[in-house]
Amino acid sequence: MTDKTMTPDEVAGRLRSGMTLGIGGWGSRRKPMALVRAVLRSGITDLTVVSYGGPDVGLLAAAGRVRRLVAPFVTLDSIPLEPRFRAARERAAFAFTELDEAMFMWGLRAAAHRLPFLPVRAGLGSDVMRVNPELRTVTSPYADGEEFVAVPALRMDAALVHLHRADRLGNARYLGPEPYFDDLFCEAADTAYVSCERLVGSAELAGGGPPQSLLVSRHSVTGVVETPNGAHFTSCVPDYGRDEPFQRFYAATPWPEFAARFLSGASEHDYQRAVRAWHEEQR
Repeated sequence: MTDKTMTPDEVAGRLRSGMTLGIGGWGSRRKPMALVRAVLRSGITDLTVVSYGGPDVGLLAAAGRVRRLVAPFVTLDSIPLEPRFRAARERAAFAFTELDEAMFMWGLRAAAHRLPFLPVRAGLGSDVMRVNPELRTVTSPYADGEEFVAVPALRMDAALVHLHRADRLGNARYLGPEPYFDDLFCEAADTAYVSCERLVGSAELAGGGPPQSLLVSRHSVTGVVETPNGAHFTSCVPDYGRDEPFQRFYAATPWPEFAARFLSGASEHDYQRAVRAWHEEQR
């Protein structure tokens, strides 16, 4: 069986401008931030980003890499509205397709099952239909005749997700409280890249928790990246929590200053070193 291990920059090297890129996690929780930072270093642009948005969207939007965003929200959790996203939207930097959370999930599920759409009640009678005039409804062909929103499949060229443990074959397990639909992102994309806190042997991975936490299977994974602290500054419980002081600094610091200090290096190692230096300064 194939060893699928890669570096963050090797993953970014497989992506292309103009792609539809899915990013797993939820808000400021277990985001594949090391892979997002690799995308920023690569110069890839003109992206359609599909995400339960957090700082992944904020970084890409601030750097001018997003052409269209498809999301139900963009938040830092403890900071309700992601400030880089808000600034980009206020200057109309990209198009935005805003969906209800359930509609978004159903779009992922439709794509995972290679269906053009799935019917859902969510969205009916709400402004979601007004702000997305391209959405259509369908009527049940059965006796009930009920009307549903036909949520289009959220097909992606590539997906990036971050899990706690993985093996070299592409199987991956989450250890925290939620799966955050990372499996659907992988299944809904043509290619999928999993970063993890630690690579382990397949036998250790299989015995590392309840069966349902073995979330991602190798058949849907193109590459695996070991990136300790790779979700920083988002949370990756139980390995570590959100770096709240750094997140507040990110939100309050002008983008050119933040990018120059933390995102101008040649590798993820440079970013992690800059973060450690910043924390030393705060002591």
